Amino acid sequence: MTKYFGTMQFYKRALLIAVPVMLQQLIQTLVSLVDSFMVSGLGDVKMSGVNIAGQILFVFMIFVNTVCTSGGIFMTQFSGAKDKEGMQQSLRFKIIASCMAMALFFAVCLIFPRQVLSLMVIGNNQAEEILDVAEEYIRLMSIIGIPMMISTIIASSLREIGRVKPPLVISIAATLINTFFNWVLIYGNLGAPRLEIRGAAYATIIARIVEMILFVGYIVIRRQPFMFRLSTIWKVDFSLFRQILRKGTLVLFSEMLWVVSETVTSALYNQRGGAEVVSGMASSFAIANLYFVAIGGMNMATAVIIGHTLGEGRLEEARQQKNWMLSASVVFGLLMTGMGMLTTFLVPVVFGNLSAGAQKICKDMVLMMSFFMPCWVYVNTQFSIARSGGDTKMGAVTDGIFTLAIAMPGIFLLALFTTVGPVMMYFFVKIVDIPKVIFAHFWLKKGRWIKNLTAQET
Repeated sequence: MTKYFGTMQFYKRALLIAVPVMLQQLIQTLVSLVDSFMVSGLGDVKMSGVNIAGQILFVFMIFVNTVCTSGGIFMTQFSGAKDKEGMQQSLRFKIIASCMAMALFFAVCLIFPRQVLSLMVIGNNQAEEILDVAEEYIRLMSIIGIPMMISTIIASSLREIGRVKPPLVISIAATLINTFFNWVLIYGNLGAPRLEIRGAAYATIIARIVEMILFVGYIVIRRQPFMFRLSTIWKVDFSLFRQILRKGTLVLFSEMLWVVSETVTSALYNQRGGAEVVSGMASSFAIANLYFVAIGGMNMATAVIIGHTLGEGRLEEARQQKNWMLSASVVFGLLMTGMGMLTTFLVPVVFGNLSAGAQKICKDMVLMMSFFMPCWVYVNTQFSIARSGGDTKMGAVTDGIFTLAIAMPGIFLLALFTTVGPVMMYFFVKIVDIPKVIFAHFWLKKGRWIKNLTAQET
C-alpha cells in the first residue's frame, strides 16, 4: 500500500497546503455565486451580458496565472533549495511578463470591446441587447486589471514558498467587501443609488483595490525571501529568463489552448437559443466552481511538495510522492462528485429569478460536470506533477492532440450538422478528457519530470 498511499504525516502536510488554497477559492466562488444571484435578479439579458464580459476577464486571468505558473515552477524549486536570488529572479519574470499581458487586456477592454464581445454571441437571438450590457460592464472592469495582476503575482509567490494562510485571510477580507458593496450598489441599499450592472462593477473594483493594498502591505511589513527593490527590476538573469520562457511558452500554449477552446465552445453553445442559454450555462459554472476548488488545491499541494523535494535533490522520493498525490486526487475527485450532485439543489434557490429554460440548462450542466470531477482532478494533478519538474511539454502535447485535433473539430461538426443542445455539446467535448488521463499516465512513467532545476542553474 505504501507504493500508492503515503503516511498520515505526508497527507497532513498536503492538506495544510491544499485546504487554505481551497478555502480561498471557495470563498471567492461563494462571492461570485452571490454576485450571479444578485445580477440574475436583473433578468436573463443582463446576466448574459455580464457573463460574456466575464469571458475577457477570464482569459486575462488565465494568462496572468499561466505566467505565474511558469515562474512558479522555478520559485518552488528555488524555495526548496533556499536560493533567495533564484526566487527574486522568478518574481521579476512574473512581473515583466504580466505587464505585457496587461497591455493587451487594456486594448481589448477600451479600444475594441464590442468587436471582441460580439464573437461570443454570433447567431444569438438577443445578441445586440446582450452586447449593450456587456460593453458597458467591461469598460468599467478594465480598471481592475492592474490590481488583479499585482494581487495574483504576490498570492502565487506566497503559496509557492509554502505560505498559504496570508492569501486566504486577505481573500476573505476582499470578498466580504465585494459582497457588501454588491448589496449596496446593485439594488441601491442604505440610501445608495440603484446602479444595477454598474454597481456590480464598482463593487468588484473597490474589492480588488483593497485586496492589492493588503497584499502589498503584507509583503512590505513582513519581507519575503522573493522580495527585491523595485529599482532593481531590470537586474535580470537572462539565462534563467530564457529557461523560464522555454518552459513557460509550452505552459502558455497549453493554457491558452484550453481558454480558447472554452471560449469558442461557449460561443457555439450560445447559438442554441437566446439569453436563456447564455445565462443558464453561466449560472451552472457559478455553482460548479464550488467543487472545482478541489482542482486548485490539489495542484498547489502537488506543485509545492514535489517541487520542494526536487529542489532539495531528493529525486527518488519525488517519484514516490507522485503516486501518493495521484491516489489522493482520486479520493478528492470522488468526494467532489458527491458534492456536485448535492449542489443541484441550489439552482432554484440561487437562480430562481432566471427563466425556467435557463434553470433547466443550469441543473443539467451542474449534474454532468460533477460526474467528470474524478477525471479532471486526476489529469490536473498529472499535469502539476510534470510541471513541478519543468516538464511542460506533456501538457502541451496532450492538449494539442486531444483538444486541438479532436475536441475542437468535433464541436464544430456538432454545431454545423446537428441540433444537439448545449448540454450534450458540452458532454461530447469533455469526454475527450478521459483518454488524456491514459496518455499522461504513460508519459509520466518515463520520468522526464524528475529534475532538479536549481542544480541545472548552478
